[in-house]
Amino acid sequence: MKSREKLSSRLGFILISAGCAVGLGNVWRFPYITGQYGGAAFVLLYLVFLILLGLPIMVMEFSVGRASQRSAAKSFDLLEPEGTKWHLIKYVCMGGNYLLMMFYTTVGGWMINYCLKMASGTFEGLRTEQVGETFSNMLASPGQNLFWMIAITVIGFFICSRGLQNGVEKMSKYMMSCLFIVMLVLVIRAVTLPNAVEGLKFYLIPDFQKMMANGLWDAIFAAMGQAFFTLSLGIGALAIFGSYIGKDRSLLGESLNVCILDTCVAFIAGLIIFPSCFSFNVAADSGPGLVFVTLPNVFNAMSGGRLWGFLFFLFMSFAAVTTIIAVFENIVAFAMDSGWSRKKAVRVNFILILLLSLPCAFGFNLLSFIEPLGDGSTIQDLEDFIVSNNMLPLGSLMYLLFCTFRYGWGWKNFTDEANSGVGFQFPMWARFYVSYILPVVVIYIFFQGYIEKFAKPWNILIPSVLLLLMIYVPLQAWRKKRANNKNT
Repeated sequence: MKSREKLSSRLGFILISAGCAVGLGNVWRFPYITGQYGGAAFVLLYLVFLILLGLPIMVMEFSVGRASQRSAAKSFDLLEPEGTKWHLIKYVCMGGNYLLMMFYTTVGGWMINYCLKMASGTFEGLRTEQVGETFSNMLASPGQNLFWMIAITVIGFFICSRGLQNGVEKMSKYMMSCLFIVMLVLVIRAVTLPNAVEGLKFYLIPDFQKMMANGLWDAIFAAMGQAFFTLSLGIGALAIFGSYIGKDRSLLGESLNVCILDTCVAFIAGLIIFPSCFSFNVAADSGPGLVFVTLPNVFNAMSGGRLWGFLFFLFMSFAAVTTIIAVFENIVAFAMDSGWSRKKAVRVNFILILLLSLPCAFGFNLLSFIEPLGDGSTIQDLEDFIVSNNMLPLGSLMYLLFCTFRYGWGWKNFTDEANSGVGFQFPMWARFYVSYILPVVVIYIFFQGYIEKFAKPWNILIPSVLLLLMIYVPLQAWRKKRANNKNT
């Protein structure tokens, strides 16, 4: 049997994993929900839930991947107890990766399209409504959507075809490095704009009154959702990179590094967007239109805006492409674990992804009459809802149960793998929390997603109890451990 490919360095693992986690949601969704729920007050809430929700599940994904040395297509088959059916989880993971790329390739294509529009001066001299029309015209054009979807798919699979080290790892290092350089340049420009300090105050000084005014439990659920979904947990998108590394480092420490990088991108994006918006007196909580309508108008009003707009959408393109490369590598690994060569896996999946992406690309124009989630909805909305509100939480729940229940892989096997190597150890006192409390939280996120989408009534009791449990249980466990240490 051919030996499994490995990453050449620890830095490569961290940057590829961060590249998978760092996506358009960091820049697209994070700033406008931060603006909606009181700036820094929401950021603090988000960071709490990132540690409580995202981090443990990420460690579990990496552990399953490293222990099995396989992608999600085979990892559960190898680790499950004999006679059990845990291997069925792989269909959620594989389906989630394909579905994610069915719409992400189209949105990623928009970023490259806008990058070139900015570079060519398309937006110069346009009025505010004309900038909005440019975005609407792009969506209404089957040719533009198709061309840029194909372009970004070609880029992603070409890089994967070069191999793990020479393609995926090398390009992820370059792109993530360039992403941070471009972001820092944009931050320097943003914070030196007139009245930028007001945007920094809004972003960095907590405003709990605004959070309360917009609904505390709305803010809590938004923070839980952002912390949970920003890392693309539950579909094995990160587990594959665990299978490419050795056992010299503990996985809690490596997961912390990935979370820190992911959070830094989201945080720095806010340092770009809020000073810019406040400087030109535009709303920073204007929804997804913030990126494609509001910010181009900001750049138009800015000295040297053509350059700054180009750099911003270049950064957005890097964020999109790094995620696409990482997920494409996962998709390719599914086929390779089933016995295919990398070349064959790339060729077949390239054609498959192109075909599967067509409904989304045409969903804003030729197929706009299809409104699966009600008036005004698109095929992309449906695909996003299936992935974000179904496959991510359900897949994460399966990872939690698989790694903690004795009828699955089990707590001991999980912690032995997670704690192998030097670095932070996964705490033993967290067993009750990740076995019983966290699964309930994930189930709550799953059902609340449906309530938010289709109903809107709030049940204040459920989030109250869950929040108290999430704080109380780890605190009691820490106190007990501290008392035991003092006694010994």
